Amino acid sequence: MAKAVARGVEQISGAEALLRTVPSVSPDTEASQPPIPESGDVYAELDDLAGCDGLVLGSPTRFGNMAAPLKYFLDSTSSLWMKGALVDKPAAAFTSTSSLHGGQEATLLSMMLPLLHHGMIYVGLPYSEAGLTKTQSGGTPYGASHWAGADNSKPLDAIETELCEALGQRVARLASKLK
Repeated sequence: MAKAVARGVEQISGAEALLRTVPSVSPDTEASQPPIPESGDVYAELDDLAGCDGLVLGSPTRFGNMAAPLKYFLDSTSSLWMKGALVDKPAAAFTSTSSLHGGQEATLLSMMLPLLHHGMIYVGLPYSEAGLTKTQSGGTPYGASHWAGADNSKPLDAIETELCEALGQRVARLASKLK
């Protein structure tokens, strides 16, 4: 999903998508990963957020909520909040669930809360995106979503991909206008 959102961002002239991840946390909430991941995207840092023109967060759904590693990372952003570093930047969210009714919208709402506290402008998907009325798996006005199936093997379908790209385009377009 992140790659589809990034493709959407990069379809807007002058926009560049930077993919980042957050480290896992252990049951005692201490960081449990090395400072630099062995493979995949690099870990997000506060400077990445402060330096962005727009932000799109993604998380798997965990009981109708964002996953603990993302929450742990967002809980570390109070220094940005104190400075108002994210105020008036557009932000959006996306998620994936194992079950069709596994809490996609609740997860997106949980991800929206810290963004609003930071003074960001939350960007959803308007119903002018035709995929929202056609989808039979993922996609909501609160953000892009995906139904991965019980074993997480179900790939993004064409409509879910289209909605991810549309979300990326929308955030990038608004970021450009607000900048």
